[in-house]
Amino acid sequence: MIAAEALAAGLDTPTLCELAGWPRNADARGMRDAFEQALAESGIGLPDRGLARRHALRRMAAQLIHGETTPADLATDDWWETEAETAAEQAFVALIPQCHCCIEYTLGFDEQTWAAQLRSAALDLASSEPIRPGC
Repeated sequence: MIAAEALAAGLDTPTLCELAGWPRNADARGMRDAFEQALAESGIGLPDRGLARRHALRRMAAQLIHGETTPADLATDDWWETEAETAAEQAFVALIPQCHCCIEYTLGFDEQTWAAQLRSAALDLASSEPIRPGC
């Protein structure tokens, strides 16, 4: 989806065109390699892993706000390992359990309160100052 959005925004490279046609369930390593190749073809440098995770965290917060993902979906990746630097990032990350099966164990049976707290933290993160200009 990101490749298709980049094409729609005017970024056009051979690998990006190819990547836009790949299915969602394609090999993750192959997609990453193709994505890095598309960036290289367009002259865009890949950010360091920590900065990329922070950008992705902000994007996930926005997706949660807009109903494009659910609170439980956040527990499917290692978001809790993200090196959060700002107070808004730290508050959001602190609410993400390590895995989906830990949600009930960590939160007890108060999943509605957790979801509301997570949404509030997502709103704070999404409305906070960007990490750097252009982000």
